Amino acid sequence: MLELKHIQKYYNPGTVNEMCLFEDFNLTVKDGQFVAVVGSNGSGKTSMLNLICGSIDVDDGKILIDGHDITREKEYQRLKRIGRVYQDPAMGTCPNMTLLENMAMADNKGKFFGLSRGTNRERINYYKECLSQLNLGLEDKLNVKVGTLSGGQRQAMSLVMSTLTPIDFLILDEHTAALDPKTAERIMELTGKIVAEKKLTTIMVTHNLRYAVEYGDRLLMMHQGETVIDVAGEEKKKLHVDKLLEKFNEISIECGN
Repeated sequence: MLELKHIQKYYNPGTVNEMCLFEDFNLTVKDGQFVAVVGSNGSGKTSMLNLICGSIDVDDGKILIDGHDITREKEYQRLKRIGRVYQDPAMGTCPNMTLLENMAMADNKGKFFGLSRGTNRERINYYKECLSQLNLGLEDKLNVKVGTLSGGQRQAMSLVMSTLTPIDFLILDEHTAALDPKTAERIMELTGKIVAEKKLTTIMVTHNLRYAVEYGDRLLMMHQGETVIDVAGEEKKKLHVDKLLEKFNEISIECGN
């Protein structure tokens, strides 16, 4: 279970540009939940993910995983238990390394490398099996450099790599935003399949309201560092895109847009 307790976060503190993004922000995500998060630009969606992953520090409050306080843990320590897929397909893979080398690197996440070989040849068949499930033919391109792949292929690889080792949480940061509509649909199908098969606790930030409604069992809408909609279970199943769009428009009018 993930808990954010009494989180406070300021940007540019002590300056004329000081801004309080989170003030006494609280969130609990239960094991196995798939949470879709929507909201306007600047609402705090990505900042929340960065706080969870340790990319930025909290000013006050606590972040707990299964009751263990990780608030002061470094980002690399947290990512042993957290898989993250970014908006930019280039962020999750190394373009100058082959598919095999990328898979091996992900397979060794959190382990001590030492001076041993970076690629365990005994794991190659396993990598092929993982990639074959994507139905993109990547299992036959292990010796191809990742930089030659399309954005959709790289994002699919990032999904596989982020879940290759046992993790507690999967963080999806607008992971379809940079893709064309057809590829985005494919990546979302793969996302749903991987999350269901591995029973992963997942937080997905997206600007696509339809994806937010169709995927996951809980939906949050954020605005100015606060949660303005939080629905789950049967209530979420009854939610329609029109309802979310109506709330977006309401918020936009309140902000003078």
